[in-house]
Amino acid sequence: MIEWKNFDSLESYGELAKAECVKLAEVMSGESGAERVKAYSVPMAAGMVYNYAAKQVDENVLAVLKKLAKEAQLSEKYKALYNGEMINTGEKRLVLHQLTRGQLGDKVVADGTDKRAFYVEQQERIAEFAKKVHSGEITNAAGEKFTTVVQIGIGGSDLGPRAMYLALENWAKKHNTFKMEAKFISNVDPDDAAAVLGSIDVAHSMFVLVSKSGTTLETLTNESFVKDALKKAGLDASKHMVAVTSETSPLAKSDDYLAAFFMDDYIGGRFSSTSAVGGAVLSLAFGPEVFAQFLEGAAEEDKLAAKEDLLQNPDMLDALIGVYERNMLGYPATAVLPYSQALSRFPAHLQQADMESNGKSVNRFGEPVNYVTGPVLFGEPGTNGQHSFYQLLHQGTDIVPIQFVGFKNSQIGTDVVIEDSTSQQKLCANVAAQIVAFACGKDDENLNKKFEGGRPSSIIIGEQLNPKALGALLAHFENKIMFQGFVWNVNSFDQEGVQLGKVLAKRVLAHETDGALQVYSELLNI
Repeated sequence: MIEWKNFDSLESYGELAKAECVKLAEVMSGESGAERVKAYSVPMAAGMVYNYAAKQVDENVLAVLKKLAKEAQLSEKYKALYNGEMINTGEKRLVLHQLTRGQLGDKVVADGTDKRAFYVEQQERIAEFAKKVHSGEITNAAGEKFTTVVQIGIGGSDLGPRAMYLALENWAKKHNTFKMEAKFISNVDPDDAAAVLGSIDVAHSMFVLVSKSGTTLETLTNESFVKDALKKAGLDASKHMVAVTSETSPLAKSDDYLAAFFMDDYIGGRFSSTSAVGGAVLSLAFGPEVFAQFLEGAAEEDKLAAKEDLLQNPDMLDALIGVYERNMLGYPATAVLPYSQALSRFPAHLQQADMESNGKSVNRFGEPVNYVTGPVLFGEPGTNGQHSFYQLLHQGTDIVPIQFVGFKNSQIGTDVVIEDSTSQQKLCANVAAQIVAFACGKDDENLNKKFEGGRPSSIIIGEQLNPKALGALLAHFENKIMFQGFVWNVNSFDQEGVQLGKVLAKRVLAHETDGALQVYSELLNI
């Protein structure tokens, strides 16, 4: 029997609060530090590993985290989720994004449909369509191949797919699977659409409109922007546009689109990169085989997340260490720092995935909680970040836990040896140095040059960022977010916090304002 209890009502909450804090500078120094790095590591999918040696945990803390995992019934709740129980209490919906990449448990039937079969059907339809586009069976009005795909969507319809595309763009070019360049239009700011349209040949461009309801204001505004550009170029918009939407939306059977691919209400936008939302643009850009590899990596990681042994479950372990840092050590933020330029937009995607999921102050039953929940999340690729905000991370008054991501090999393979090392070796040397510098610090009589150390970090290490590794990486963080939401007893799968601003914006546009809202409207010349 699953019980949904507040974190501070659990016995392990009190035990965790009493746990002695590990002194990182001591445990990470000398030979004991070397042995700790070797021991504190958990295998992930796609040959990657999660190493948490530089986190403020030891056998005592880990023992309490194991107890917390059992007491909070994390494995049971994950099983209930993937077996189709109604986990999204706010919207009274199932939560099925893991089902887009594999079936971990029972057949899930909703609305009279086998949902795994539904997701596979959409993947097959997208694959068939993409192959026809790539082969020239589907062309523009002049019988010429499409060379560019432009995704129109906002939030999860943009951040995740854009981050995944950028992560694999160079890999695909190196491995001869690059089919079409992808662009993205998301912001209702007209400069966004105008800049993208000005950078492409619209006659050879296919546009993918993503809107579950078919009524999203920003997306439909940008669709009109695109249709206007196509009309001015003398082109029939219906021969250039594809919809990704729900089966009940007005877009589903419209003659305005070459094809429509379907999603449902059981996958939130921020978790939709492995659904048709990411599948259409990524399959068109790289080919359906690459998208299938991406799904395979995510599916493997989802299986690891089902392990009951905390020390063999990298996603759950990462989640509980984060809970310990947030609730017991009082750290307000987390920095995600990928030492891979290909992951330049991955932190932005995780900002939405994490902060929209667990940025909640009430529990699953709408009752206020008396403990902090999701942290602020930010990040940039290394080594760029080192010359930006690492000053605060090393010597600021707040301690910010760090999640590094690094790969032993570059994607393209082009490199140069300077001063006896390659650029890739220099990149990896920097991330290794940062982990130790944050943990151990440096003493100095000049306080301006003193580093206190004791600043925790973890690292995910892989051989190379490829489709399978990217899928595993995405699933790791999605599952981490899920497990943390379970511990905090919040609903990680709704997002009421984004609604109020939308409502007020509609009032402004309808000129139904008063008070401060009216004054701001006048100042902005609306």
